[in-house]
Amino acid sequence: MRSIRYRWLAVTAVAFGIAGWQVNAWATRNGFPAPVLNFTALLTLALIVGFTLFLGLRVRRWRNGEREKPLDPIAAARTLVLAQATAYAGALLLGWHGGIFLDQVRLWEMRPNHAPTWASLAMTVGGMIMIATGLVVERFCKLPPEDKDGGEDNNSGGEYA
Repeated sequence: MRSIRYRWLAVTAVAFGIAGWQVNAWATRNGFPAPVLNFTALLTLALIVGFTLFLGLRVRRWRNGEREKPLDPIAAARTLVLAQATAYAGALLLGWHGGIFLDQVRLWEMRPNHAPTWASLAMTVGGMIMIATGLVVERFCKLPPEDKDGGEDNNSGGEYA
């Protein structure tokens, strides 16, 4: 499997940031509410992050030598895919809600209701946490490179568990 591409995370965040900015500007001009997720979505994000970390820590324990029972390779691959999906979903949330937040801040003085601004800021932070969790758990799933030459550094970076 391939590692997460940081460039694609950035492209996803920027593209959805521009889209969020534009959709929020359109919604504001036409009298619609801001297209942000509610604060209750943070609970879902916390569950996703917690579950991803739980599975990642299980793979890391096995990788670090606690091998009382064998690790199912399919479970390890699924953990890696979940970590990558969490990072990309976090980039999407970061971009979308970051764009909305920037547009909402511009309207701060004119609007008495700041709930969409705070919700978009909270979801932006949640997206950052999801990206960090995905990157950390992906690192948990990476096996250290094998020493094939008897002492020379192997710069291949290892493979996934």
